[in-house]
Amino acid sequence: MQLMFLGTESEGGESPTLYATDRDSYVVQGYVVADDEVLAKLDTPEGETVVEVYARLFTHLAEDGVTGTVTSWVAPIVHVRETGNYIVQGIRLDHDVRQQMAIPDHEDAVEVPKAAILALL
Repeated sequence: MQLMFLGTESEGGESPTLYATDRDSYVVQGYVVADDEVLAKLDTPEGETVVEVYARLFTHLAEDGVTGTVTSWVAPIVHVRETGNYIVQGIRLDHDVRQQMAIPDHEDAVEVPKAAILALL
Protein backbone atom coordinates (compact mmCIF):
# COMPACT_ATOMS: atom_id res chain seq x y z
CA MET A 1 0.00 0.00 0.00
CA GLN A 2 1.27 3.45 -0.94
CA LEU A 3 0.48 6.22 1.53
CA MET A 4 0.04 9.89 0.63
CA PHE A 5 0.19 12.23 3.63
CA LEU A 6 -2.83 14.54 3.75
CA GLY A 7 -2.42 16.23 7.11
CA THR A 8 -2.10 16.00 10.85
CA GLU A 9 -3.62 17.61 13.91
CA SER A 10 -1.32 17.97 16.87
CA GLU A 11 -2.02 18.79 20.50
CA GLY A 12 0.71 18.37 23.05
CA GLY A 13 3.04 16.58 20.64
CA GLU A 14 0.51 13.87 19.77
CA SER A 15 -0.58 13.75 16.20
CA PRO A 16 -3.60 12.03 14.65
CA THR A 17 -2.83 11.83 10.94
CA LEU A 18 -4.77 11.27 7.72
CA TYR A 19 -3.43 9.54 4.59
CA ALA A 20 -4.86 8.65 1.19
CA THR A 21 -3.86 5.29 -0.30
CA ASP A 22 -3.48 3.79 -3.73
CA ARG A 23 -6.30 1.35 -2.81
CA ASP A 24 -9.17 3.87 -2.96
CA SER A 25 -9.10 4.21 0.81
CA TYR A 26 -7.92 6.42 3.63
CA VAL A 27 -5.74 5.55 6.59
CA VAL A 28 -6.75 7.25 9.81
CA GLN A 29 -4.10 7.28 12.54
CA GLY A 30 -5.38 8.18 15.96
CA TYR A 31 -5.39 7.43 19.65
CA VAL A 32 -5.98 3.92 20.98
CA VAL A 33 -9.46 3.75 22.51
CA ALA A 34 -9.09 2.32 26.00
CA ASP A 35 -12.41 3.51 27.46
CA ASP A 36 -14.22 0.27 28.40
CA GLU A 37 -17.60 2.03 28.42
CA VAL A 38 -17.18 3.18 24.81
CA LEU A 39 -15.72 -0.15 23.68
CA ALA A 40 -18.67 -2.03 25.21
CA LYS A 41 -21.06 -0.05 22.97
CA LEU A 42 -19.23 -1.03 19.78
CA ASP A 43 -19.45 -4.15 17.66
CA THR A 44 -15.92 -4.37 16.28
CA PRO A 45 -15.42 -7.39 13.99
CA GLU A 46 -12.23 -9.44 14.06
CA GLY A 47 -9.49 -7.75 12.04
CA GLU A 48 -10.87 -4.31 12.73
CA THR A 49 -10.20 -1.78 15.46
CA VAL A 50 -11.11 1.76 16.43
CA VAL A 51 -9.13 4.95 16.88
CA GLU A 52 -10.04 8.34 18.30
CA VAL A 53 -9.31 11.50 16.31
CA TYR A 54 -10.14 15.19 16.46
CA ALA A 55 -13.06 16.03 14.17
CA ARG A 56 -10.93 18.69 12.46
CA LEU A 57 -8.62 15.96 11.10
CA PHE A 58 -11.11 15.45 8.29
CA THR A 59 -10.52 18.99 6.97
CA HIS A 60 -7.34 17.53 5.47
CA LEU A 61 -9.46 15.59 2.96
CA ALA A 62 -9.17 18.80 0.91
CA GLU A 63 -5.57 17.76 0.14
CA ASP A 64 -7.14 14.82 -1.78
CA GLY A 65 -9.57 17.12 -3.59
CA VAL A 66 -12.48 16.30 -1.28
CA THR A 67 -14.45 19.20 0.12
CA GLY A 68 -17.32 19.31 2.54
CA THR A 69 -18.01 18.90 6.21
CA VAL A 70 -18.79 15.71 8.06
CA THR A 71 -22.56 15.80 8.53
CA SER A 72 -23.30 12.12 9.22
CA TRP A 73 -22.15 10.16 12.21
CA VAL A 74 -22.47 6.64 10.84
CA ALA A 75 -19.84 3.99 10.16
CA PRO A 76 -16.93 4.42 9.86
CA ILE A 77 -17.59 7.02 12.59
CA VAL A 78 -19.04 4.72 15.23
CA HIS A 79 -19.15 7.09 18.20
CA VAL A 80 -18.82 10.81 18.89
CA ARG A 81 -17.39 11.79 22.26
CA GLU A 82 -18.71 14.67 24.36
CA THR A 83 -15.53 16.53 23.34
CA GLY A 84 -16.54 16.22 19.68
CA ASN A 85 -13.79 13.71 18.91
CA TYR A 86 -14.71 10.89 16.54
CA ILE A 87 -14.22 7.18 17.16
CA VAL A 88 -13.42 5.73 13.73
CA GLN A 89 -13.65 2.01 12.96
CA GLY A 90 -11.77 0.29 10.17
CA ILE A 91 -9.44 -2.50 9.18
CA ARG A 92 -6.33 -2.68 11.37
CA LEU A 93 -3.24 -2.18 9.24
CA ASP A 94 -0.88 -5.05 8.59
CA HIS A 95 2.71 -5.03 9.78
CA ASP A 96 4.23 -3.93 6.44
CA VAL A 97 2.04 -0.85 6.19
CA ARG A 98 2.58 0.00 9.85
CA GLN A 99 6.34 -0.04 9.22
CA GLN A 100 5.88 2.88 6.75
CA MET A 101 4.39 5.00 9.53
CA ALA A 102 5.60 6.41 12.82
CA ILE A 103 2.90 5.08 15.15
CA PRO A 104 3.59 5.67 18.85
CA ASP A 105 2.43 3.06 21.36
CA HIS A 106 -0.60 5.13 22.40
CA GLU A 107 -1.86 5.33 18.81
CA ASP A 108 -3.08 2.93 16.14
CA ALA A 109 -4.29 3.25 12.56
CA VAL A 110 -7.19 1.93 10.50
CA GLU A 111 -7.95 1.70 6.79
CA VAL A 112 -11.37 2.92 5.70
CA PRO A 113 -12.83 2.79 2.16
CA LYS A 114 -12.86 6.19 0.50
CA ALA A 115 -16.54 5.73 -0.38
CA ALA A 116 -17.39 5.31 3.33
CA ILE A 117 -15.69 8.61 4.18
CA LEU A 118 -17.31 10.42 1.26
CA ALA A 119 -20.73 9.19 2.43
CA LEU A 120 -20.22 11.14 5.66
CA LEU A 121 -20.02 14.48 3.83
